[in-house]
Amino acid sequence: MALTLRRSISLAALIAFLLVAVAAGVAIGSVNLPLSSVIGALAHPHAGGDVAAIVWALRLPRVTIAMLVGAALGVSGTLLQSMLRNGLVDPYLTGGSAGAAFTIAIAIALGVPSPFYAGLAFAAALATTVGVAALARRGRGVSPERLILAGIAVTSLFAGMTTLVIMLSPSASVSLSILSWLGGSLTGHGWNDLGWAAAYAALGFAFAAAVVPALNAIRLGDARAVALGVDLTRTRWLALIASSLLVAAAVSVSGVIGFVGLIVPHLARAICGSDTRWTVPASIPAGAAIVVLADTLARSAAPPIELPIGVLLSLIGVPVFLFIAFRRRRIA
Repeated sequence: MALTLRRSISLAALIAFLLVAVAAGVAIGSVNLPLSSVIGALAHPHAGGDVAAIVWALRLPRVTIAMLVGAALGVSGTLLQSMLRNGLVDPYLTGGSAGAAFTIAIAIALGVPSPFYAGLAFAAALATTVGVAALARRGRGVSPERLILAGIAVTSLFAGMTTLVIMLSPSASVSLSILSWLGGSLTGHGWNDLGWAAAYAALGFAFAAAVVPALNAIRLGDARAVALGVDLTRTRWLALIASSLLVAAAVSVSGVIGFVGLIVPHLARAICGSDTRWTVPASIPAGAAIVVLADTLARSAAPPIELPIGVLLSLIGVPVFLFIAFRRRRIA
């Protein structure tokens, strides 16, 4: 009972932190708004005026999309790390994000309408993740170390192919659009961009909720999970589908944003423990808050220049990845 209470308080604290991040994201930008003015605009959406226009047409949709992206990538990383019992795994390192990015780069070059991006990203992310898992297969299971190596190789392959797409693009404007999108950015996104991504994210969260109990057993070991009645193959497929849906939702609106799926699961476990029934829900506000704060920093650090959010998060994610990797080595 005491442990459940402590975890509930920790989850509530994460949600409160997310609310603070959202308030900062709406109030801070190239034009800083007083918090009282923001609250007034939120309370009276049809009041008119410059503040209401900035809040409702520009910042609130962008903050909402940032929350969706962060929550999706955070849960996706938690699912993959729980499934493989390896803290170095995330959607970026397993190739799913790179496969989705390459597919959407082709779509941009061919002039495919943006509502199709999420579907294309899902198909590419799922196919890439399954392919990487097949390459990493050892005996009847998947080797986490081989999966990471295969993921890095496939990611490099897709990066080279994406560069080729940029070089062969029909115009300079298309090339710049692809480059901007690959850097990870929420610039120019509004309410219209949220619909398709939210639909895929909702499906991903539903699959994630369905697979959480089985993943909670898998963290105890495959043999014990089987003894508890868990179908390992079905569980892993559901986790891969959920992860691919969530990656598709994120990549289709934000481009390539790495390392969120790596950092967030560790943060969630540090706050709520290793029980997957708590780490998955905790990953939602934790991931959302991180991306909202990163996006706020990206558009306010050096105005009028807006930094690519993917690049900004990589500056944080790479040291964290190296720390986790070398800490694991010392423990081993």
